[in-house]
Amino acid sequence: MFLRNLNLFHFKNIEEAQLEFQRDVVCLLGKNGSGKTSLLDAIHYLSFTRSAINLSDAQNVKIGQGQFMIKGQFEISGKSKEVICSFQAGQKKIIREDGQDCIKFSEHIGRFPVVLIAPQDIVLIWNGGEVRRNFFDTLISQLDKRYLENLIIYSNHLKQRNSLLRSFSESGNVDHDLLASYDQMLIPAGNIISQRRNQFIQNFLPILRQQYNFLIDGAKEEVRIEYRTDLSNANFEDLLKRNLSKDIAVQRTSAGIHRDDFDFVINENELKKFGSQGQQKSFLIALKLAEFQTIAEAKGLKPILLLDDIFDKLDDFRIHQLMILVSQGKFGEIFITDAIQGRSLQIVNDAKVKAQFFTVENGRFTHG
Repeated sequence: MFLRNLNLFHFKNIEEAQLEFQRDVVCLLGKNGSGKTSLLDAIHYLSFTRSAINLSDAQNVKIGQGQFMIKGQFEISGKSKEVICSFQAGQKKIIREDGQDCIKFSEHIGRFPVVLIAPQDIVLIWNGGEVRRNFFDTLISQLDKRYLENLIIYSNHLKQRNSLLRSFSESGNVDHDLLASYDQMLIPAGNIISQRRNQFIQNFLPILRQQYNFLIDGAKEEVRIEYRTDLSNANFEDLLKRNLSKDIAVQRTSAGIHRDDFDFVINENELKKFGSQGQQKSFLIALKLAEFQTIAEAKGLKPILLLDDIFDKLDDFRIHQLMILVSQGKFGEIFITDAIQGRSLQIVNDAKVKAQFFTVENGRFTHG
């Protein structure tokens, strides 16, 4: 899959841009804050219908304006596909594929896959379980529509159940029949999600290890992911019943797959506490490369790979290993951002890779 054209209008710090991409490797060079990452985020929008950085669509409108528009022309298996994402303050966001509005954004997810490797990925190691759940939920949802549907059902009914629990706490009365109606939707969705997460990690782990071993070039290190869930040794329905008094007291659902976590382990120790900076960086890159490989194998097409300022975070050896994959054609289209122009040029030349270069300054893109 390739992105051949990208048009931006009032998106973040970009007033307007019309870009054509003619190489498989596209380098965006410019100072921090110039608009490089904004362009990558625009591509992310076309894939996921949302920003990778700002949760609020309104925050992605250029200051002083009331709307933004992103239009991309993709090429998939020789066929051209146009995707438009537009947002106007006070109105619903619009996603349009080949002139047809998407009624359900969930149906768009996975059709134009993108993998982003960025400095903020470190939160996957350092932050709480929510960011890891979001990572794997996003990945699995691109491959399994049933999983995404159940994830939406679970999230909606969890919010409703928590609202109901707050009302119980305030009134002192428990409506068991109303609670049971929410649980009847929550329980099967939670069971399906838990089973799918467990199955996915078992299949994903060998790919992660393969990528990690390549990055460290044969060093004797063992990595794994441990999936932890409240449902591992308990029936979800019984768990909800046992925790009802506690749930009313704390005014939220205290057990379920919304508390799941994925522990990153190296050499039988927690990566966060015992992994060196180099090991953590290698793990994150391997995690994203495994994401890329998993999607590519499942869909039969290579996602677009976005590399945001990663040369600042990697040592020369890991950069060299990554560029070996690039030179071998393991990826499809790649977008690379870098604040140091000479560095990217040298890295690309050393890998004997033909690339297209854009200089970025104050939201403006100059080819060459």
